[in-house]
Amino acid sequence: MTTSLTPVAIAVRPWFGDHCFGGRIVLPAVETMLLLAAEVKRSCPEIDVRVMEDVRFAKFLEIPPGSTTVAALVECSRNDNGALCARLFSRVRFKAMTRLKEHGEILFPPAAESNRAEVAAISPAPLAGSVIEVEVDRIYRELVPFGPAYHTLQDTLFLSGQGAWGKLKAPVLPAVGSMQEIIGSPFPLDGALHAACVLGQRSADFVPFPVELGRRIVRRPTQAGG
Repeated sequence: MTTSLTPVAIAVRPWFGDHCFGGRIVLPAVETMLLLAAEVKRSCPEIDVRVMEDVRFAKFLEIPPGSTTVAALVECSRNDNGALCARLFSRVRFKAMTRLKEHGEILFPPAAESNRAEVAAISPAPLAGSVIEVEVDRIYRELVPFGPAYHTLQDTLFLSGQGAWGKLKAPVLPAVGSMQEIIGSPFPLDGALHAACVLGQRSADFVPFPVELGRRIVRRPTQAGG
């Protein structure tokens, strides 16, 4: 296994201010995915970054008020089978020491495996047997109280024992870097995570945050306004 550690400066976009938790601005998990994909594509162009596996979100990366950039580190480790594991870290300083805090991790399979990846069919209509309907106005007012830039769920969210179904829309905001042309706007997936938060509340007495994705495959990138 070979490993590299690369310093990166995360540009703070104006709309990040709408992504707050507990009164703190935090980097959206989907931006972590976009950042790691960009670094992997830069260092290992043969990897198909449209296929991501074993995605984990470990800790929030807080953005200090007034910041224009946030310093971070990207670790890339090549496995024996050709897969590449990318992790995002930040440095946490104490009086006498500094340690690394992990914020996210993605496994990018080798090209031969990613070419065989299959996408499950998605129903164009709400799931059969939907038992709960939640208006998105309530979701963003009470359950996932992010600002307007992250109100990507549209109309009504349908919940059932099978999962959640809803409509998503990417806001019309400037594309940041060429990676969005490859894997699309990060906002629709962020909205899907909001739906997962609401679905999770059905079995818990709080609104949980998704911390893992088994697999993500991008076949047709959704761009701004889509």
